[in-house]
Amino acid sequence: MKRIWLCLFLFTVVSMVGGCIIAPQVNLFKDASDPLEEFRLSGTEKGKVLVIPVEGMISTEGDDQMLRSKPSMVQEVVSQLDLARSDDEVGAVLIKVNSTGGSVTASDILYSEIDRFREETGIKVVVALMNYAASGGYYIALPADHILAHPTTVTGSVGVIYLRPTVHGLMDKLGVDVHADTSGDYKDMGSFFRPSTEDEDLLFASMVDSLGERFMEKVRKHRNISGDAEAEIRSARIYLADEALAAGMVDSIGYLPDALREAKTLAGLHENSKVVVYRRTRFANDNIYNPVTMRAGSELPVSPETDLLRQFARTATGFYYLWLPGLENN
Repeated sequence: MKRIWLCLFLFTVVSMVGGCIIAPQVNLFKDASDPLEEFRLSGTEKGKVLVIPVEGMISTEGDDQMLRSKPSMVQEVVSQLDLARSDDEVGAVLIKVNSTGGSVTASDILYSEIDRFREETGIKVVVALMNYAASGGYYIALPADHILAHPTTVTGSVGVIYLRPTVHGLMDKLGVDVHADTSGDYKDMGSFFRPSTEDEDLLFASMVDSLGERFMEKVRKHRNISGDAEAEIRSARIYLADEALAAGMVDSIGYLPDALREAKTLAGLHENSKVVVYRRTRFANDNIYNPVTMRAGSELPVSPETDLLRQFARTATGFYYLWLPGLENN
């Protein structure tokens, strides 16, 4: 720990006197520029099951900070799928989903990449739903050959939400106004500087319905659900694991070792075949429950809930496959 702080101190000093000293480029911690490497977690027999974590907000945006950069979730997952394509020994992929969702586009990209990977390679895909796998977190699980829910998983929330911050109320109190000249009646549609019109509300509602129907089309394509179950799923309610199983949203309930066994069985692998991960950092006593691919200094992994709050603080206006409880429905 003292060495880390010493490195930080020296880095600060060099930066402050940068006008007098030409400092070399320093990469103190692992970041997105470091390549992913394979690490074996268990097993010795031929054949591999690759474990990929999907943790937190589903987004196409990375995170650049002073001492390191973190790739976006979409980039990280697709990079791991691409590495698996080039390894003939990978027979199955186990995707651990612990997410309440994210943007519509990011969720749809991951869905498409996972579906295409499975179709083009023939590699079996098993998804294990962890603490949360709601909305976009469930959307990306749909192409899997088998979906397993942890006994305490919260899933569902099949639908879309349009998020738009509004500040016009505060501006009215402050006596501040923003005027916009537009080339069309709807050019500033969605502006948070003014209330939306009735026509705009109808257009937004139509878009939300269309994107919500797209979600339901994916559910119908991949899951064998009854008409009664579909009507309930369409309401965007959340489900516990046993309810999701009864509705046909998942195939089984169990734990990560059960998901690994299912993946090996589907792929025809030996029960002691290798279980591997791709990371940028070696972790002591590593195992399948580790959700991170790199360690940045003294930073600790954050929970999906904390990550969601941090991501939401900088979330842009847009459409989301996202379970976000606590928002008032205006």
